[in-house]
Amino acid sequence: MDPVEITPVDTAATADASVNTAAPTAPAAPDADDLLSELLQPLRLAGVFDSRWHVRAPWAIEGDAAERCAVLHFITGGSCWLTGEGRTPIRLRAGDLAVLPTGSAHRLADHPERRGGAALCSVPPRRGPGPAGATGIGGSAGPESRLLCAGLRYDESAATGLYQALPWALVLDRAQVEQEPLLRDTLRLLAAADRPVGPGDRLVTLRAFEMALVLAMRNLLRDLAADPASLPVLRHPGISKAMVVIATRFAEPWTIESLAREVGMSRSAFTAAFRELVGEAPARHLTGRRMEEAARLLGETSLPQSSVPPRVGYQSAVGFHLAFRKWYGMTPGEYRAGSLSAA
Repeated sequence: MDPVEITPVDTAATADASVNTAAPTAPAAPDADDLLSELLQPLRLAGVFDSRWHVRAPWAIEGDAAERCAVLHFITGGSCWLTGEGRTPIRLRAGDLAVLPTGSAHRLADHPERRGGAALCSVPPRRGPGPAGATGIGGSAGPESRLLCAGLRYDESAATGLYQALPWALVLDRAQVEQEPLLRDTLRLLAAADRPVGPGDRLVTLRAFEMALVLAMRNLLRDLAADPASLPVLRHPGISKAMVVIATRFAEPWTIESLAREVGMSRSAFTAAFRELVGEAPARHLTGRRMEEAARLLGETSLPQSSVPPRVGYQSAVGFHLAFRKWYGMTPGEYRAGSLSAA
């Protein structure tokens, strides 16, 4: 059977495509940090909504599911329970940080069985991104707690199959947060009632939350790497190596066969395992990585548009143009113009 190309449908690309004919070898285990970087690299925030809550029992806060939005809850005082439909309740205490990578629907409350309550998005008044004063809810005499809650909207390139496969909620306890002074101090500053406000505050807040999220995820993912049941791809030598190859060598003329050989697997076993562990086909994952890099080059550099295709694995400008438009819903030129306008 002829190799199935996962570079663009383009005669020039097909003519130039090379296939690795070396005999299969056992895949070397990739550096864990390489794979973690592949997950963390796309985490660039496009917007932040944050609020501080001062609550007294009985109380509950309902958070709806949010697409392409991570949710962060930092407990600055007291304690609470984090629950979700069909999820095991998680007890959070002062100093703990909970991260919901994909913004799953959830509930914060003084008791795991508490229902109803205020909507997380109902921070008065209605407003654009930015900080808000403390919102008080609940009773008047019960135990009190204080929280920093934030919805962190990330660039759509972060929503890879691997990222979507992360557990619904990840928690760093107080001791783990304290071991990361930069994370600890950033969270405390963001949670402070008298947080400094001045020129460029919105951008500073955005980047501060972005740093807090990446620092937290770095620690959480390292813990996951030691627990194959939590994220099996991190312990599969072939698929984890393929993830690193795609992340770092996306400009090469890969086929499914050559990728499978690169990691010492048969084509069928590689394709099946990749779909199961990553959540999408290897061809789509490779295309996503190429499109992510193309968008970065168009939006953040002055590189001529004609120089972008070969840097992301396309031998033909037409093939790249069609692939980019299908992925983003706009042409490369329109994307660059929009990025310049936003800047």
